[in-house]
Formats: sequence, C-alpha cells, structure tokens
Amino acid sequence: MTIRVLLVDDQPLVRSGLRLLVADTPGLEAAGEAATGAEAVALAADLRPDVVVMDIRMPGMDGIEATRLITSAPEAPRVLILTTFDEDEHVYGALRAGASGFAVKDMALDDIISAVRVVAAGDALIAPGVTRRLIAAFLDRPSPGSRRNSRALAGITTREKEVLTLIGLGRSNSEIADELFITAATAKSHVARLLAKLNARDRVQLVITAYETGLVAPSP
Repeated sequence: MTIRVLLVDDQPLVRSGLRLLVADTPGLEAAGEAATGAEAVALAADLRPDVVVMDIRMPGMDGIEATRLITSAPEAPRVLILTTFDEDEHVYGALRAGASGFAVKDMALDDIISAVRVVAAGDALIAPGVTRRLIAAFLDRPSPGSRRNSRALAGITTREKEVLTLIGLGRSNSEIADELFITAATAKSHVARLLAKLNARDRVQLVITAYETGLVAPSP
C-alpha cells in the first residue's frame, strides 16, 4: 500500500529535496506540500495523507501548534517532526502535541525514509540515544503543572509498570521480552494494554508518561 506523505517546511529547497526523495522511493507518494503551519492544517484535512513530515520553525503558526491541530482531528494522520539539533528545545513540545516521533534533517536519507515507514506503520520513532535524552532533558526543567504524579498509573499492574519503565528507557518489544524473561508476544500485549489504559496515542506518549510519573528519572 502506498504511503501518502504531506511535506511541510517553509524552505522551498528543503521541500523540493524531500519531494524528490519521496518520489524516488517505492511505496511512497508526495500527497502535497505546505510552507506554513496553517497551510499544513488545511491540507491535512483536505488531502488526508498517511504521514505529515513537519518542520517546527515556520512563519505564523509553527509546527507544534499545527501538529496539535492535525492530530486532534478524527482519523488523524501520523506526524513526523523533521528538525535540526539546534531546535532540540522544541522537540518535547512537539511530542506532547501528538507527534509520533522525529527525524533530524542531517541524518542519512535512508533513515528519514525509514522513519516515515515506521510512523506510517503505527509505531513511534523512539531512538534511545536521541529521543530519550531529549525528553529527559526537558522533563528535568518542566513547565508548571506539566508533571503527573503516580496516581496517573492507577490500575496499572506491577508487571505493566516494569514494561512502561523499559519503554521509557527506549527498549523495543524484543528487548523488553529478554529483560523480563517473557515472550515477544506477551511484551506486545503488555504494551497494547498500557496504550489502552493510559489512553496513549502511541509509544512516544508512553515514554513521556514514564518520565512524568517518575518511573524513569531524567538524565543528569
């Protein structure tokens, strides 16, 4: 099945490069392009892409607000933030807004395509060496009222807390299975139950919950 991608960036050269990359990749199709957050919101509703590749810094409405509006719609597309390292401070806000992950603009082209496929498949792009570090860094200086206490985990079993902790540490299902001496299928079932119980959109939100509730401590 073809993955339809909406490309959002205020720089024409970046959009052109992404469009060529998508066009040269079997199974991917550029559904449209937007230069502002407002255009992205309108096109996402009109074109109904599978994935929105979203820049953060744009004139007018930024990528974070656009992501929040796009992901709040029924049957919303997945949003993949495409950022640069000097925009790290915005990544946590984008994830909280509903993005399913993020890629870095200077990463290998194959990795960007892989990120699109991962997000389109309904998973979240959790890179232990990048996403986890960023979430930890910005939870270490949260905005007022952003932290949740352990009551948010009411109804979560001890085993599910163990699984959620490992998700927060960036472990994959197979790695969780190995560490807890359970099967990969059982690990996947625990993750599915956590998503349902915590009303989480995807794995990214589970990672955030693990930090916000103190199951995983922010890095020093």
